Amino acid sequence: MRVFLTRPSWSVLLLIILAAVPLSTVSCASVLLLERALPLNYPVPIEQLRAWDQARHARLLQGLVGGVVDFSVQGSPDPSLVGLYFTKVKLGSPPREFNVQIDTGSDILWVNCASCSNCPHSSGLGIQLSFFDAAGSSTSGLVPCADPICTAAARTSSTQCSESGQCGYTFQYGDGSGTSGVYITDTFYFDSILSGSMIANSSALVAFGCSTYQGGDLTKTDKAVDGIFGFGQGALSVISQLSSRGITPRVFSHCLKGQGSGGGIFVLGEILEPGIIYTSLVPSQAHYNLYLQSIAVNGQVLPIDPVAFSTSTDRGTIVDTGTTLAYLVEEAYDPLVNAVNAAVAQSATPTISRGYQCYLFTSSSSVFDMFPPVSFKFAGGASMDLRPEEYLSQQGSYLDGGGMWCLGFQKGQGLTILGDLVLKDKIFVYDLVRQRIGWTNYDCSTSVNVSLTSSKDFINAGQLSSVGNSSSDLLLELLPLAVAALFLHISILIGIKVL
Repeated sequence: MRVFLTRPSWSVLLLIILAAVPLSTVSCASVLLLERALPLNYPVPIEQLRAWDQARHARLLQGLVGGVVDFSVQGSPDPSLVGLYFTKVKLGSPPREFNVQIDTGSDILWVNCASCSNCPHSSGLGIQLSFFDAAGSSTSGLVPCADPICTAAARTSSTQCSESGQCGYTFQYGDGSGTSGVYITDTFYFDSILSGSMIANSSALVAFGCSTYQGGDLTKTDKAVDGIFGFGQGALSVISQLSSRGITPRVFSHCLKGQGSGGGIFVLGEILEPGIIYTSLVPSQAHYNLYLQSIAVNGQVLPIDPVAFSTSTDRGTIVDTGTTLAYLVEEAYDPLVNAVNAAVAQSATPTISRGYQCYLFTSSSSVFDMFPPVSFKFAGGASMDLRPEEYLSQQGSYLDGGGMWCLGFQKGQGLTILGDLVLKDKIFVYDLVRQRIGWTNYDCSTSVNVSLTSSKDFINAGQLSSVGNSSSDLLLELLPLAVAALFLHISILIGIKVL
């Protein structure tokens, strides 16, 4: 039997431990031969040794500390470009990568199934579409109707059973699109950031949907992705599945970049920023509902009956990254448009273009200076203040320097939905433990500090090369436990009697 030690320090530590054990307590049935992983004369760069050490430390810490998971983000809120944000997930054995839309307005992670009909096979977003092959994954399993997973799914979606007893689903989204498929379980891979630069290659068995049919906008190829990544509070959302097992904290955050090519940061963890203000979530709701109390334009509160913002079965205000624009109920939309029209009356000509409230300008200079700020007021004194550049989009420009700019607000039915239009260029924290959501304006092209759930330390996400000193401190705190586990493992191999 061979034991490979990647660091001389572990060899010394092992000898010290064995030397401390009285000989009378040792009965060796065999001799344990130690060999070097690399010959003494084999040159190894110090960067490689450090990488090996950090990988080993991450494995030692894995399972002892709930890690933060950092997802890469692509996309933008500009309807003329992408109109959505998406990230990558790895599923199955061997793992395959899928591009999925980030959606806080739904619960389930689902991807295109290999047997999917009416599914797009190409995408205008410049990505290669993938299809999940359950039969080709050695760790995949079907979810039977008798499984508790199917019972949990029934609370948050339309669930049905096939004649063979397999658990299936049907989802309908607000834009009229929909998908149906079956639930399966398989390995979900992610990089768990344990402390500082220490990243563990982690995985967990999760339940998700395998889409066998799609309809509506999901079938269009211009903005097609491989599926949808739901981050709702339901039992089958990935955040709920991982946090219930102590793998990740029960909080997630995002910072969606609105300018340029978009992108941003999305983490299973709590972003720390001094300017974040919080407001309470409405309890016992299927979505992330907030207590919207009023809307102000140019500092003047609009004459809107508060009943328009009340929460009921088909009314309320929700935060939803799966929605591109912002939707206001009619009682709020009309007063807001009237106030904006009055503010720009001397500078622009109001017009309706493809259902949008737009404005024609003879000159493009200082357009943002002509529009008023808009503020949403929430319970607890929290305010979401929008500058003109955060709610306007340019729809056309002319040779004389003029152009047409349109409001990102649309008239909705019942629900007020805060989509990517107003979520961009801000840190958003979804604290599911304290049942609150917080935000603050932020440059999402820069890095953020993320809290570790087990301490007051923080790590740096977005630019992971920037590292604090907390990793060495945490390792020293956990080293005795790691040594004890190592000693116990070796004692079993060579027959040491531990008294």
